[in-house]
Amino acid sequence: MSVLLQVSNLSMRFGGLLAVAGVEFSVAPGEIFAIIGPNGAGKTTVFNCISGFYRPTAGRIVLHGGDKSIDLIKVLGGSLRWRNCVRPKQLAEGIYYWFFGGAFRVARAGLARTFQNLRLFRNMTVVENMLIAQHTRLRTGLLPGLFQTPAYRDAERQALEQAAFWLDKVGLLPYANREAGTLAYGQQRRLEIARCMITRPKLLLLDEPAAGLNPQETRELDRLIMELRAEHGVSVLLIEHDMSLVMSISDRILVMEHGRPVTIGTPPEIRADPRVIKAYLGEA
Repeated sequence: MSVLLQVSNLSMRFGGLLAVAGVEFSVAPGEIFAIIGPNGAGKTTVFNCISGFYRPTAGRIVLHGGDKSIDLIKVLGGSLRWRNCVRPKQLAEGIYYWFFGGAFRVARAGLARTFQNLRLFRNMTVVENMLIAQHTRLRTGLLPGLFQTPAYRDAERQALEQAAFWLDKVGLLPYANREAGTLAYGQQRRLEIARCMITRPKLLLLDEPAAGLNPQETRELDRLIMELRAEHGVSVLLIEHDMSLVMSISDRILVMEHGRPVTIGTPPEIRADPRVIKAYLGEA
């Protein structure tokens, strides 16, 4: 089996707390891979490490694709060490990473994620949310924008076309000029997914996308995820507590408890595993 994402011996420590320890799994191209576990199992910490919001204490996270492999921990940049900043460029990069981190480089490498709590620009319109998500791919600048050069207008037109395409895909095109914060909760969830997809990711990370959705909205989300995989070839890494959604769409599932992996298997294997039953329900 070819591998798109390889996570090896991942650990994350916050002071004296070992939040994640020894997590290992891989995601294949076109696969829907779910991570489940009780509250506090370390699922979101794993997501934050993969997507560049945390720099792991130990382990490797490698994204394979095309003719190259990208170490996602290395692209975050290191801590600021003056002895390494012997050139102006190194000094500038060191100061930048010290203040802002390097999560944007993980996104540029081909990962996009949603959040457990919505992270939309609520006071901007729906289409403006879609346009701002394309900033890493647009080749525009201050002077071309100031003088409205043909190249700038062409880039702007393409960005609007992409925004319209993905809004139509998730059923939000009629709401393009409404403020994102005025949408219904389920619509905001779909907007967040569309905003991720417009960046053309290789791997889409969904952090509890069904949280707060009613049964009808959950079924629509199920269909949307399957369509994204079938029509656009995106792999999906999913955290979710809705077991009906997880079992219906996942190819494989990782179960975590207390920051450590319990088992990996297909939905039927996970459903019947006594270790999983113990992790969720306890034992007599």
